[in-house]
Amino acid sequence: MQDNANLTVLIVDPNGGMRASLQNMLNQAGITRVESAINAGMAVRQLARRSYDIILCEYDLGGPQGDGQDGQQLLEDLRHHRLITASTIFIMLTSEGVYDKVVSAAELTPTDYVLKPFTVDMLGSRIGRALERRAALLPVWQLAAQGKPMEAIRACATAAMASPRYALDFLRLKAELHVSVGEHAQAGAIYREVLAERALGWAGLGLARTMVAQGQSEAARELLLELVQANPRLMAAYDLLARCHEKLGAPDAAQATLEEAVSISPHMVRRLRKLGELALENGDAPAAERSFKQVVSKARHSEFRDPEDHVNLVKAMVTRGDVPGAAGVIRDMERSLRSSPELDACKAYSNALLQEKMGNARAAASELEAAASAARTVAALSPRLRIGLAQACLAHRLDEAASGVMLDAMQDAAGAVTADQAMGVFVRAGRPDLADGMGQQLRAQAQILLGVADEKRNMGDVRGAVQSLLEALHMAPGNLQVMVAVAGGILRQVHELGWDNALAEVAAEQIDRLRAADPGHPRLAALLEEFQQAKRKYGIAG
Repeated sequence: MQDNANLTVLIVDPNGGMRASLQNMLNQAGITRVESAINAGMAVRQLARRSYDIILCEYDLGGPQGDGQDGQQLLEDLRHHRLITASTIFIMLTSEGVYDKVVSAAELTPTDYVLKPFTVDMLGSRIGRALERRAALLPVWQLAAQGKPMEAIRACATAAMASPRYALDFLRLKAELHVSVGEHAQAGAIYREVLAERALGWAGLGLARTMVAQGQSEAARELLLELVQANPRLMAAYDLLARCHEKLGAPDAAQATLEEAVSISPHMVRRLRKLGELALENGDAPAAERSFKQVVSKARHSEFRDPEDHVNLVKAMVTRGDVPGAAGVIRDMERSLRSSPELDACKAYSNALLQEKMGNARAAASELEAAASAARTVAALSPRLRIGLAQACLAHRLDEAASGVMLDAMQDAAGAVTADQAMGVFVRAGRPDLADGMGQQLRAQAQILLGVADEKRNMGDVRGAVQSLLEALHMAPGNLQVMVAVAGGILRQVHELGWDNALAEVAAEQIDRLRAADPGHPRLAALLEEFQQAKRKYGIAG
């Protein structure tokens, strides 16, 4: 085996004997920089402080010192919260022969998984194979991490020639890099090239994703239906298929798709959460209750628990008329979650739903006031919860509270509550007067932010200026002055600091909207030319 003296390894296993055995095996393979965690929570805390080359994780973390979370859920948290990178080797260790657990682990694509019992040579061989692959791919990963996607794309071809055994890995990585810079057609061509040689599920899924990105949801849906029929364990295909159903106005089909996925792989918390949300929207309270009960149970030992899961479970139970059950969920929320303003908002909102169901309108209104007050101090609440809270406030004639919740949601540019969504809440409630008032406030704030952006730009803070411009766009998305300022500011940043695909897409969208709203605008032609110059400068196709 190669020189492993500098490798760092984290063992995640609740069994002290197994940790000792693994450390001994690693030492025999020349790996001495080894640390341990007895459960998922400890692993998360250690990975938040430092990175490791290799993670050896027991699937069943519910042993004597475990915290109930399994290895699949830990991997889900680590990937979602970006506590591990593409170059981190994650090897799942399991003696479980249970079908759905193996599928769940596989769908989150650990680097490898090893069935117990295994020998020193077997573990060493798996680690060696993973290290060889990492060494081949690392230069491309590093270029991508440095913000040089076009160089990384070019490096894929060179690296594939040097390491032909990983040719498919490089094709896949190249396609993903094209997607990262918005070149979906080029990525699609690579996926089609792969599919012409071999019917690989990841290539079909990648092609479907490029179709969705290009607005071809119907074609993507047809492809995904074929994919899940041919590859019933390709779990991510079900998630994308559900999204396509939603985009095409078929929420019942989306729910049915996720229900099928959950029946095959029942451990993915985020899929269960999405299924519960769809069921609530579709008026299927029993299905929503089943899903959120599982979410609350499975996430109980996660470092990233979300009190909104309890709120949604309360909604489902209240809708079904299960008042005692809903009260029990609220008590569990109070006992089991850390105190925080987010928890205060969720607890008060849940109590309001319960009091409303019990016919206590005055108590419900009081809880809604408390929830709205707490929500104004929390950035982490979802748009879904904020909108629901505002609607509930309006139903109780709590106009000021509803306006405050929506205005704060709008001021949080990362919160994804758009101006149209915010004002739509009031229009649907029969309160266009409140919508007009909010519109005036948002336009005034947008003008202030344009001035702030000018000041930052004059001080040389190009990124800060763009951030202020994006906040102004969030406040007043239909304002021509804001559109022009946002497109111009982004193009200035791209010119000075390098290509940023996400920002470039925003600029392109604003130019398109400007052209549709005012084809003769005096700044339109110049912005179009600046955008083309930027693409030529950085070698962006199209």
